[in-house]
Amino acid sequence: MDRETLGACSSLVKSDRQPCAQLQPPHFLPYIQTEIPYSQFFTKHLLSNRPCMFSSSFTQNWSCRRRWVGHDGKPDFHALLQEFDETQVPVADCNTKEYNSNPKHTMSFREFLSYWRDYIQNGHSSPKGCLYLKDWHMHRMFPEHHAYTTPIYFSSDWLNEYWDTLEVDDYRFVYMGPKGSWTPFHADVFRSYSWSANICGRKKWLLYPPGQEEFLRDYRGNLAYDVTSPALQDQRHFPRFSEACRPLEVIQEAGEILFVPSGWHHQVYNLEDTISINHNWLNGCNVDVAWEFLQGELSSVQKEIDEWRDTMDSWDNHCQVTVRVMMKSCTGMDYAEFASFLKTITHHRIAFLSSRHENALSETLSALGPHHVTFDLQRVAHILESMLSSEDFTRVEASVLGFNVEELLQEIRDTIRKYHTAY
Repeated sequence: MDRETLGACSSLVKSDRQPCAQLQPPHFLPYIQTEIPYSQFFTKHLLSNRPCMFSSSFTQNWSCRRRWVGHDGKPDFHALLQEFDETQVPVADCNTKEYNSNPKHTMSFREFLSYWRDYIQNGHSSPKGCLYLKDWHMHRMFPEHHAYTTPIYFSSDWLNEYWDTLEVDDYRFVYMGPKGSWTPFHADVFRSYSWSANICGRKKWLLYPPGQEEFLRDYRGNLAYDVTSPALQDQRHFPRFSEACRPLEVIQEAGEILFVPSGWHHQVYNLEDTISINHNWLNGCNVDVAWEFLQGELSSVQKEIDEWRDTMDSWDNHCQVTVRVMMKSCTGMDYAEFASFLKTITHHRIAFLSSRHENALSETLSALGPHHVTFDLQRVAHILESMLSSEDFTRVEASVLGFNVEELLQEIRDTIRKYHTAY
């Protein structure tokens, strides 16, 4: 990021995102054919939260496109089996609804490929249903494979940076599915960004801007499972469906990368036998959306357990413990871990500005530049200020947090002040 871009986005640093329930999808999807300046993508798509498609030229040198795909452009089962063999993988049953998703089970990669071959030979059908290998942490399991390289545009990735530091998890996934497999209507974890690259095959996406999902709820407030279902036409069950805009419909070809912005709900179909790679990610541009999402989830949990208030002594203590457990279970992160997440991001950037250690992360931060690092710190400071003004956050015990948020905030301010003095 250059100084001009940092100055141009300064209005975001201390502002809250405005509600966008009436936001309409764009009439067309911007198509990025060749390399563009990072600052252009940052301004036009990260800050503005607008989708776009990158051409197949951005993935043409990925080794997985050579190793996993045959000369016919279809998945190379033999090569894939050699790489992954008996690895255990998560597989969803696309024909079965469980709440608003599909139930998953684990099977060996070899077993899934055997099913997939039979599914194709039987005209894309099987008595086992339509199975979809999804949310597989291939990168974490096989880091030495170097199957692909994350484009610079998606490299400001706080979410995976944090989990890589802990060495326990990540939000990098591989999907493999036959023609007809699909993913029900949803928005991504923490309302994160995502990017999805087709290694082979084609997908159809139905995308709705943030706020439009409110028109796609049933009379109980539950989000639609399938936005193409005729059931949505019944006003008794989906009273606001007629107010919803038409989705942005996108066909993604082999090799292309789709950028899905924060809070854009979507439903996805594999039009052919398809392999894809997906990352979920947060950064300074959408961390406010994640914070807002966590606050909304906390409010929902509090309402859910409030009916037990009169049955417990020491309600506040019970409430805090219960909320932490339910938040962690439902969203994958509670207030304390979100604060720890911000602390980790902060310390990495302060260390970079002070000494610029030589490691993989510092290479990424060097590519993004010190202005981008400063922007990150400004955004963290803004979220920490918001957290300190939240009554619910201030109830989190210091022993649970493990650090002093006010001191971290002051450390950020001191670092930014020193940076502006130096530059």
